[in-house]
Amino acid sequence: MNQLEGKKAIVTGASRGIGRDIAIEFARQGADVAVLARSQDLLEEVASQIQETGRKAVVQVADVTDEQQITGAVEQAIADLGGVDVVVNNAGGNSFSSPVVGMRFSGWQKTQRLNVESTVHVLQAVGPVLLGQKSGSVINLASVAGLRGAPMMSHYGAAKAAIISLTRSVAVEWAWANVRVNTLLPGWIETDLTQFLRDAPDGGSGALARVPMQRWGQPGEIAAGAVFLASDASSFMTGQELILDGGLSAMP
Repeated sequence: MNQLEGKKAIVTGASRGIGRDIAIEFARQGADVAVLARSQDLLEEVASQIQETGRKAVVQVADVTDEQQITGAVEQAIADLGGVDVVVNNAGGNSFSSPVVGMRFSGWQKTQRLNVESTVHVLQAVGPVLLGQKSGSVINLASVAGLRGAPMMSHYGAAKAAIISLTRSVAVEWAWANVRVNTLLPGWIETDLTQFLRDAPDGGSGALARVPMQRWGQPGEIAAGAVFLASDASSFMTGQELILDGGLSAMP
């Protein structure tokens, strides 16, 4: 089934991992897709796979932490696609762990800039278009780290909690125009960003200890959730969180 037939989508952080799988799955489901990230080479590889499905691919190289770059890239992507129906704010991540005491504040700021401010930049760029056409679906990627305490990663947990709150607020602001805004929350997913955990002496069993399903999630499983949020199957859903974490957040 082509659940996204004829739709035009923008996916940030699309050069690898979850973003890559979302972009490719959107194309398989019938969407033309603009992919945004910093790596031209990796984006070209993703674009090639999108084109193999018979859909249009647009490549835009930009650093999402730079307001001017991301605004220009989004505007050009919309022009090249001929419009936009779906926006996925996937760009983000975390590069360190530290207790609050002793954390360099520059690290805190970098994490907020990458995860939160980048999302705001994209929302401000696409908002006028979506509101003007009175339709659209926005999917913001957060994490289960934003739902509970994140010891040694308070900077990341706080950023993802901010995304959840931001999503709810914007969803209410944009609901009048039939523009839906939801959050997708992955748990432990098997990507490059979690490779260091699987390379640990315990093979990653420590990370999975509190995951009831006792396995790593796959990027394709998150992509399936994104398709649901982008499609008409979720047409009466806005301001909500779709959690895909193998049961981790259900644990006491």
